[in-house]
Amino acid sequence: MTKKLSRIATHIILIILAFSAIFPLYWMIVSSLKNGSDIFGYDLIAANPTFDNYAAAFTTVPLLKMMFNSVVVSLGTALIQLAVAVLFAYAFTRWNFKGKTIVYGVLSVTWLIPVQAIMIPNYVEIINMGMNNTLIAMILPHCCSVFANISMYQNFNSMPKALIDAARMDGSSELQILKDIVMPNMKSSIASLGIVLVITAWNDYLWPTLIARTDDIKPIQIGLKSFTGTDTNMWGASMAAATISTIPILIVYVFMSGRIINSFMKGGIK
Repeated sequence: MTKKLSRIATHIILIILAFSAIFPLYWMIVSSLKNGSDIFGYDLIAANPTFDNYAAAFTTVPLLKMMFNSVVVSLGTALIQLAVAVLFAYAFTRWNFKGKTIVYGVLSVTWLIPVQAIMIPNYVEIINMGMNNTLIAMILPHCCSVFANISMYQNFNSMPKALIDAARMDGSSELQILKDIVMPNMKSSIASLGIVLVITAWNDYLWPTLIARTDDIKPIQIGLKSFTGTDTNMWGASMAAATISTIPILIVYVFMSGRIINSFMKGGIK
């Protein structure tokens, strides 16, 4: 009886947590279908659903262009971070050198440094390089991710070293070993980490706010701010734009949910 009650209590808690996570998304979609007079009500269903808010969202800002910018920045950032992380992890896994522990410890400590602490120096450097208001400026400062490096190192470190030693005895170069042996065996870990990096880059807001100055460069996260101001707040269009902006991430999560959960589980265990 105690186990049964415990199981029921666990399921109730999980249902409450799931509802708490899903309800804001549901409320956003319902609000995007309400007209101006109904959007401030508490109705859980739109009495007179309309798509005028979606039309207003597309006419107020270049929504598709902003979503394209977000896709470019997110994929570009994630791919570069993955490339650096794979090379770092392979080097730290295969070669022992003096000060390796110190380097790894310093790298781990830098993970504790808040992004805001280095944002101004990065911004000054971008300005000096003449790259302000460009997509590459949103990607460049994030080319190396400490989180990605450490996570990939932990995954590579769990791989049997006998496979790599056997390949070396066969005369394979380090790049051949990495390409033909290590990466095929680690493709699940690489894919799951890549998904997390894409989602993290997609949700970035503060750094693009400093860099983007024109609508043709702004990502969708910055574009959402265009619907609210000191004079007027277009809540309906804002909810419609927010709904549209979640579609790419929802698609990624629906098709790759298993790998996303797997990546968080691996990160938590390690």
